[in-house]
Amino acid sequence: MNPRLTLAASVVGAVIVVLDGTVLTVAQPTLQRDLGASFGQVQWTSTGYLIAVASLLVFAGRLGDRYGHHRVFGIGMLGFGAASAGIALAPGVGWVIGLRVVQGVFGALLQPATLGMLRAAFPADRLRTPIAVRTAAIGVAAAAGPVVGGVLVDGPGWRAVFLLNVVPAVVFGGPALAVRPPRATSPARLDLPGALLLAVSLACLVHALVAQSGWVSTAASATIATVTGAAFVRHERRSASPLLPPDVIGSPAVGSALGMLVAASAALSGSLFVGTFLLQGRLGLDPFRSALVSLPLAALMVLAAPSCAVLLRRFGARHTTTAAMAVLALGILFLSRASAVPALCAGFALVGAGFGTVMVAATHVVVREAAVESAGVAGGLQQTAMNLGPVLGVAAATALMGAGGDPELPLGVLAALALAGAVAGRALPGRADGGCRARAIDDHGQSKDRTGVPERR
Repeated sequence: MNPRLTLAASVVGAVIVVLDGTVLTVAQPTLQRDLGASFGQVQWTSTGYLIAVASLLVFAGRLGDRYGHHRVFGIGMLGFGAASAGIALAPGVGWVIGLRVVQGVFGALLQPATLGMLRAAFPADRLRTPIAVRTAAIGVAAAAGPVVGGVLVDGPGWRAVFLLNVVPAVVFGGPALAVRPPRATSPARLDLPGALLLAVSLACLVHALVAQSGWVSTAASATIATVTGAAFVRHERRSASPLLPPDVIGSPAVGSALGMLVAASAALSGSLFVGTFLLQGRLGLDPFRSALVSLPLAALMVLAAPSCAVLLRRFGARHTTTAAMAVLALGILFLSRASAVPALCAGFALVGAGFGTVMVAATHVVVREAAVESAGVAGGLQQTAMNLGPVLGVAAATALMGAGGDPELPLGVLAALALAGAVAGRALPGRADGGCRARAIDDHGQSKDRTGVPERR
């Protein structure tokens, strides 16, 4: 598969996952009424998916490194589409929950592969634009999701929401399976004990944060997550073939970029959660007007993606991400103080511009810093950060809102979190670092093997 088709597949894979999540949120009330489900059961249609996908992303990335990203992507796409079709035909909510978990497993396969394929198809110094295109498409999908969901639910019904994934899954999943890997895949042995420990730790962490099942269950999940997380770290230090390769986890730049992604996505999701109560509670706007007021967020996120590619070339990742995190924090502070629609629109615009820039720049660092042989693990870590951040942000916002119901407190804390994330940007490469690497690895298009261009340190 040539680079342009690889980019198209990567974009479509990322978009259907985002659309699936945003559209489902709109469809859940109708699904609940149609299937006679309880609120808790409907919640598990999201919680089950999230636990499955978050716990398997890193291992799925390693599978791509070992067996080929296109192959894993194709399996993930076809499985995601098949599970979606099954949900559309489900006779009861129990089937929906079970198939959503299955969908999460296949979603975990395809998400790291969307980044791994890009790292393999493009030289490291030319990754900015493909990642920016992918991020812009995600922004469009996030903005269009509620609209598409509303149209489908009001028209054909909630089952059509899941049929939306089937055609693109078949169109891009089938050809991806036919692609022969253009280079030797990673010879590293699969670390199954490490994968199991990490999966249990992440699954219990997500369950503790999102499942509203009482403090006893939450405490038990948190304890198991802590114990298995410590066991995972101990195992990785002793393993001859660790799940997390040293060239990825040992890179200060990768660690810094992942920390920024967690902080930025937590600040964004927490702010959107609080913003819903601010717009529809304090200001008394209906859902449609609330969506219009927050539209600048999606618009600026889309515009920020291609702009970030230019900023990275000019100023480097360190200055770009630090400034973008500051813009994100400023936008959240605007929201905490705003009482009129123009100010709210300005706040949402700043949040979108800051987050879109951070997402492109930090993702670029994570994918670029990893060797081609570890691109899947790097993509899995990036996706894990992007899944855990929102969970942490919403959990923190929920707790802070419960303390007094005033949106200023949680928004202030989330703005501080964004500023704290900016501090992590000091470990990212500057303009000179990026330029040296680019010159070291750029073959000016002469190499026939575009995938085998490892970065030297």
